[in-house]
Parts: sequence; C-alpha cells; structure tokens
Amino acid sequence: MQSGRIGDGRSQGEEADVLQEPCMTRKPWDLDFVAELKEVAALRRVMRLHLGLWGIRELVDAAELCVTELVSNVVMHVGEGTPTTLAVSMRGTYLRIEVHDPDTRALPTLMAARPEVEAGRGMALVDAVAERWGVQLRADRKVTWCELATGLMSPGGHSGGLRVTRAEAMLGLYGAARLPSTQGQTCRVGGPLAEKAAIDVIADLLHWLRHHGCDPDEALDRAQARYDAETEADMATAGRSSLP
Repeated sequence: MQSGRIGDGRSQGEEADVLQEPCMTRKPWDLDFVAELKEVAALRRVMRLHLGLWGIRELVDAAELCVTELVSNVVMHVGEGTPTTLAVSMRGTYLRIEVHDPDTRALPTLMAARPEVEAGRGMALVDAVAERWGVQLRADRKVTWCELATGLMSPGGHSGGLRVTRAEAMLGLYGAARLPSTQGQTCRVGGPLAEKAAIDVIADLLHWLRHHGCDPDEALDRAQARYDAETEADMATAGRSSLP
C-alpha cells in the first residue's frame, strides 16, 4: 500500500494491454450531495448499484467503506451541510473514487489507528483497502481520491482474470467467424446475447470433439471438474485476502 500524498495518482505503465475491443462500457459518473452522515447509506446503495451494473461486485465492500470514510471525513473536518460531490470512474483497470469539497485547507491525514486516537482513523481504513490514495488541490476545491484494484485485464473487460479474458477473446472471434459482415473486426459480446453465444460455442466444441474421435460427455465431465476446482481455489484465495 502507498500512503496518501498530494497528486493525481497517475503512474506510467499501469494500463494493461488491451487484448480486444472493450466488451463493457463503464462511463464515469458523479453525484452532488450535501455532506451529512445520514446521506452515507444512500451513497453506499448508489455505489453498490453501479458496481453491480459494471460487473465488479467483488469490490462492493471495499468501495462502500471508502465512500463512507471519505464522506465522513468531510463531515468531521469541513462541516455538515458542505456541498460535496462523489465522482466514480475507471483509471485504467483501477476503480477510482473521488470526493470533492470546497475547503482546500482541511487536508485528510493518516495517523496510527490507536484506540485513544480519533482523527485520521478513517483514512487509515482507506489506506488498508485501497491500492493508493491522495489529495488534489484545485483552485476552487479539494479532491480526496482512492483507487481500488479490480483484477480486470483491460478497462472494458469482465472480472474473472485471465480465464474470462480468454473466453471473451474466443467469443469475439467466434462472432466474427459466424457473421461475414464483421470479418476483420472484433465482435463485442455482451448483454442478453452473451449466454446464447457461450452456449453456441460449447455446443460447437462438442461437435468438434466428436468429429475428432473424442467423447463429448467425458470432456464435459472433465471440464466441469476443472471448473469446480478452480472456482473453489478462487473462493479460498478471496477469503484469505479479506482477512485483516
């Protein structure tokens, strides 16, 4: 983890290689609100909804915590009733959360989270879950930001790591092969057609296996066993990473 610092958080080389055209559009969004503790629950719900639509539900807990602490920091150090803005976007493959407020003097601080210390504990929590965080000072406002690693292979990709990225690339090639009008282009697969396209791929692969003298049922059993083992390993890894 990197401690908070003044700056915009950009670093060279953080953009992952894009293997295909984006298959999911994650447009930046922002929401103006008045900084009050009673608003936090609504902001958390909005964040949860958007991350669900963006297909990165695994970040919900960390993102909600960051929103809670960044907004609470404004309430505590700038004051209730402060006009504030929550802005969320993708920075490469990182989820970026920003909270804008008009006070350029009250800078967030990171302090040791000792029981007798009240100030700074919120930013210690942000520092614990975020890949990085910092503060931007602009002419008319302060922007406190943090970024969470998504595990995406590309900004427009799906979560799930390399296995899902390979499947997306295959579905794109498959769509291009089936539709002559898309020859030479990468086919975007998403929405309600995604499941049908995936089932078509599986069915054609079973035909291919039978044509080459293999047993499709045995292949399905082996694929299911491998999927179950990999899913179990992923869940175990996620459980270990969530431990304090």
